[in-house]
Amino acid sequence: MKQLRIKVLVGLFLAAGVLAWGGARLWDSFGTLPSVPKAAPVVLALIAAVLAATAFSLRSRLRAQRERQPDAKGVDPLVAARAVVFGQASALVAALVAGLYGGVGVFLLTSGLDVAPRREQAIYAGLSVLAGAAVVVAALFLERVCKLPEGDDDHDQPGASRA
Repeated sequence: MKQLRIKVLVGLFLAAGVLAWGGARLWDSFGTLPSVPKAAPVVLALIAAVLAATAFSLRSRLRAQRERQPDAKGVDPLVAARAVVFGQASALVAALVAGLYGGVGVFLLTSGLDVAPRREQAIYAGLSVLAGAAVVVAALFLERVCKLPEGDDDHDQPGASRA
């Protein structure tokens, strides 16, 4: 499984932001812009909390397993792999969603915030971008927690790279 690259996430964020900004300009020229859902930052923050809780739980279980504590509950490798896949998918989607809300937020900021609903929409868009960034950070932390150590015993397996 390949590790997430920050460049890919930033590129996805910027591409989605530019497209959303252009789409918001076009949509606003035809009428009213659709609103940013009030639940968007809440949902993204909940996903970030789940990812962080999973990472902290796995980290403590892996540490106890490494230290060979007598009551240590082991971590099934398949559970760790599923957690990493969930984190990577969440990070990619969060980068895309944060870029979309970021583009809409930039459009709202540049078009003027003299109207109260637009000001509220800009706030929700900004909070969504922050919550999306929290999802990405939590996903990268989860990926780092579940990463195999460099000195693992895979060197005897065919196709394993030697350090």
